[in-house]
Amino acid sequence: MQIGIFTVGDVTLDPTAGRAPSEHQRIRDTVAIAQKAEEVGLDVFATGEHHNPPFVAPANPPILMASIAAQTERIILSTSTTLITTNDPVRLAEDYAYVQHLADGRVDLMLGRGNTGPVYPWFGKDIRQGISLALENYALLRRLWRETDVDWQGKFRTPLQGFTSTPRPMDEVPPFVWHGSIRSPEIAEQAAYYGDGFFHNNIFWTMDHTKQMVELYRNRFEHYGHGRADQAIVGLGGQFFMRKNSQDAVEEFRPYFDNAPVYGHGPSLEEFTSATPLTVGSPQQVLERTLSFTAEVGHYQRQLFLLDHAGLPTKTVLEQLDLLGEILPDLRKGFAEGRPDDIPEAPTHASLVAARGEAAVVADQHELVPDTMTGTSDRS
Repeated sequence: MQIGIFTVGDVTLDPTAGRAPSEHQRIRDTVAIAQKAEEVGLDVFATGEHHNPPFVAPANPPILMASIAAQTERIILSTSTTLITTNDPVRLAEDYAYVQHLADGRVDLMLGRGNTGPVYPWFGKDIRQGISLALENYALLRRLWRETDVDWQGKFRTPLQGFTSTPRPMDEVPPFVWHGSIRSPEIAEQAAYYGDGFFHNNIFWTMDHTKQMVELYRNRFEHYGHGRADQAIVGLGGQFFMRKNSQDAVEEFRPYFDNAPVYGHGPSLEEFTSATPLTVGSPQQVLERTLSFTAEVGHYQRQLFLLDHAGLPTKTVLEQLDLLGEILPDLRKGFAEGRPDDIPEAPTHASLVAARGEAAVVADQHELVPDTMTGTSDRS
């Protein structure tokens, strides 16, 4: 199980202090948060992509990923998400292959359509074509990473003739792709069709809804012959705020929740924590609530938490990471309990390179046809 955090890079007023960080400070603090995530033993740091205030999540995530890669050694760098709808697949192929090399393979990406409607016309796209853009653009991105001299003609971009994207993916293995969706069955279907990962960022949704989306993906993954449904590659979002004493956590987090740009001035904190995976309480409560997700969606591969949002000061976010680090061994132990040996782990660059080598050996062996008369083998 990969456990990590993701950021949406919001610049939000701290309701208890009456001020917000500057864009410069928020960007620098994001790097510090990623470094702290590695320090406490997390597996993944993921960044969103935004093109509008009040966000400073990078418009081009590989810039941030490259900076963090240079200041870390182990943590996987991902996106949450990469806009497959409004970005040119050629640019995506080049940028993410480049940062993959800089990070020595510690890169994967989550593709999504985005949840900011105006971004489509900003890049000359039509939001009504969001699903079609996601499907066509990813089909091209896959080819650019796996083929040279690509000829392409589609609906949404100029044709390509004999085009080769550079640099080529590291070790000829593209970054692993997660398809992120909250409510679009077409995206779950797309992930299943290719045998890619499916990430359901269920921070605002009930577990019943999450379960339905994950089950759809799992069933279609098996339908397309990639393995059993329970072997599909699933990731979930989540969020928490914890203190040693649960009442202290509730008291401290309430003003941030009540004034958060996304869910502030809506349901009460108690209503929201009851209906969604948001957990506000003690480390033990966060541990038990997170481990309960497996009962709803089956054994899965990646759990990411949103921590640095709603105006929480960076000092508090770093404290949250320390607390997460304290329960991390128990989280890993709990996720491992009852997990069958044939349920795969989340793919990494190393595992994908190894799988590619094994596949090449098998293919080579299949080309050898035994000669039962002479005891030799000839190429078929």
